[in-house]
Amino acid sequence: MLAVLWAVFYCTFTLTSPALLDDADSVHAEVAREMLVRHDYVTLYANGIRYLEKAPVFYWAEAVSMRVFGMTAAASRLPLALSVLVLVLLLEVFARRTWASARAGLYAGLITLSSFGIFIFSRINIPDVLVCVLLVVSMLAYHRTEQQATPSRRLCWLFAAAIAFNILTKGLIGVVFPVAIVALHLLLTRGWRGTWQRVRQFYPLSSATLLLAIAVPWHVLIALANPTQGHPAGLAFSGGHWQVPIPSDGNVHGWAWFYFVNEQFLRYLGLRRPADEDTAPLLIFYGLLFVWLMPWSAFLPSALGRALPLRTSAFRARLRGFALSPVERTNVFLILWSVLPLLFFTFSTRQEYYVLPALPPMILLIAAQLAEFSHPVLGAFTAATARRVAVVLAVLGGLAAATCVVLIVHAGRPPAGIELAALLQQNPGDYALSFGHFLDLTGRAMGLFAVPLSLTALALGGGTAAHLLLRRRGEAHAATLALAAGAFLFLVAAHRGLVIFSPTLTSQQLARRIAPELRPEDLVAIHGEYESGSTLGFYLQRNDLHIVEGRSSNLWYGSFFADAPKIFETRESMEQRWRGPQRIFLWQDPSDRDRPVLKLVPAYVVAASGGKQILSNQPLAQRDHLQ
Repeated sequence: MLAVLWAVFYCTFTLTSPALLDDADSVHAEVAREMLVRHDYVTLYANGIRYLEKAPVFYWAEAVSMRVFGMTAAASRLPLALSVLVLVLLLEVFARRTWASARAGLYAGLITLSSFGIFIFSRINIPDVLVCVLLVVSMLAYHRTEQQATPSRRLCWLFAAAIAFNILTKGLIGVVFPVAIVALHLLLTRGWRGTWQRVRQFYPLSSATLLLAIAVPWHVLIALANPTQGHPAGLAFSGGHWQVPIPSDGNVHGWAWFYFVNEQFLRYLGLRRPADEDTAPLLIFYGLLFVWLMPWSAFLPSALGRALPLRTSAFRARLRGFALSPVERTNVFLILWSVLPLLFFTFSTRQEYYVLPALPPMILLIAAQLAEFSHPVLGAFTAATARRVAVVLAVLGGLAAATCVVLIVHAGRPPAGIELAALLQQNPGDYALSFGHFLDLTGRAMGLFAVPLSLTALALGGGTAAHLLLRRRGEAHAATLALAAGAFLFLVAAHRGLVIFSPTLTSQQLARRIAPELRPEDLVAIHGEYESGSTLGFYLQRNDLHIVEGRSSNLWYGSFFADAPKIFETRESMEQRWRGPQRIFLWQDPSDRDRPVLKLVPAYVVAASGGKQILSNQPLAQRDHLQ
C-alpha cells in the first residue's frame, strides 16, 4: 500500500507540474544540466559561473536522472521522489522492528507520505529530503548496533558511509548531526566510561578510513581545480568584530576558503558574504514545525510525554543509573535526534525547511503513539489522551474548513481572463520565507483558488470529523486511516494551489514564448538577480544569460574569478547594447521596487505572464506592441 501511495502522490502528476520555479528550484536543476553540458562533475556551475557553495551528490543524482530521462523538470525532480520512497521504507522498517508492531511501521510510512512538509519540500529541487534519508540510514545503523553486545563491523561501516555521503550532500552538518546525536545518547545511557568503551567497539580506524575514502576525493579535486587567485584579503578580528574580506575581480579566495570558512562557519555565525538576508524568524521556524507535520503534529506533545516520562521518579532513577530498558533507550535516542537539529539552527541563520532532519524521529514517536492507541485494550489515561487529541483535531479542522468556506464566499468569482498577478499585493519583506510569496494573496485573489480551498475544507474538516467519530466508536485503526485519507486529500489541494500560483513564481511561459524565435547569436538578459528569472536558463538551455543590476546572490562569488564570463551589465551598458544590431530579449519585473524599469527605445513587449514580461529591441510578430 505504501508503495502505491508513493507512486500516486510523488511519481505521477506531481513530477510534471507545476513548471520549475524561479530561484532555487530551477537554479539547482540548471546546475545539474550544466554539469552534463560541460562534462565537469567536480566544479558546479550556474549560468557559466562557478557555483561553489554546494556539495555535489544532489546534483550528481539530478544529472544522472537527466542523462537517462532527458533535460526536463520531471527528470530533475525524480531523485527527490525516489528519496521520499527510500525514507518511507526506512522508517517503516525502523518502526516495525523497534516496537515489534506492523501497525507502527504502517503508520510511520503513512505519516511520512502524507506530511505536508515532506511533500512540499520534495516539490522543490533542494537536497534536504536526501539529507534526511542519509541521516536516517546512519541513525538506523547506530540503533541496530545498540541491539548487539558487540557492534557489527558492517553496521559501523554503514554508519560511516552514510555520514560520508551526507557530507557530500550538505557539508559539515552531515557529520555534526549524527556524531552529536550518538555521542549524547551514549553519554546519557552509558556514562563517560561506558561511552569510551563502546566507541572503541565501533571499529573506529576502519570506519574513519572508509568515511575519508568516500568524502575526501571530491574535496581534494575541487580545491585543486579552484585555487585562490590574486591577492585576496584575509579574515581579521578588529574592534571586537570579525572583518570578512570582500573579493574583487581577479583577487578571490579559492574553493576551500569559500566553502569551509564562508559557507560553513561564517554562515553559521551570520557573517557570510554575500550577507544572508533570507532567514526565518525563530518563532516562525518552530511554529511551522507543526504545519509541516500536520495533521499528525497534534499527536506530538503526547508522543513526547510518552517517550520521556520525566515526571516519573522510577524513570529518572533508571536514567541516572544508566539502567534504562531497550525501549526507553530508543525513546531517548529519538528525542535527542528530534531536538539537536532544531537547537543547532536556533543559533544560526535558518530557512523553514531546515527542520526536516528533525521530522523522521518525530514521525517514529508519533507512529508508536498511534500504534499504542490502536491496541485493543487501552488504559484509562491512554484512552482519554486519544480522545482529547481527536477532539482538538476536530475543532481545528472545523475552524480551518469554515475559514476556507468564508474565503470562497467572500472572494466571489474572479473576472474572466484575469491573471493572478493582477490580484496580488506585493510584500517583499516576507520573501525571506521560502513560500513568502503566498503572503501576497488578497481576498479577491482567493476566488481563483476555489477548488483547492474546497478540497482543503473537505480534507481538514471531513478527515478530522471522521477521525473523531471512529475514535469514539472504538475503531482506532480506522480512525487513523480516515485521518490519513484527509491528509492525502489536503496534499492534492496543496498541489493544485501551487499549480495555480506558479505562473507568478516561474518564467517558463516567457521562455516558451520566445524559444521558437531564439537564435544562438541573440542575447537574453535578466534585469535583476539571476535567481529572479532563472527558469529562462533551464528552459531555453542557455548558460550565458546576461544580468543587469544583479551581480549578487548565487553568482556573486564565482563572478570574481578571472575566467568568469563577462555577463554583468549596468543600466548604461544595457541601454547601449539595446541600440546596437544584436537582437536582445530582456526579462524584467515592472513591479520590482529596487530596480526601476530601463528606459529603452524601442521596446517591444514580446511576452508577458505572471506579472513579468520580456522586452525586445526588435519585434517578433505583428501583435507585439511598443511599451
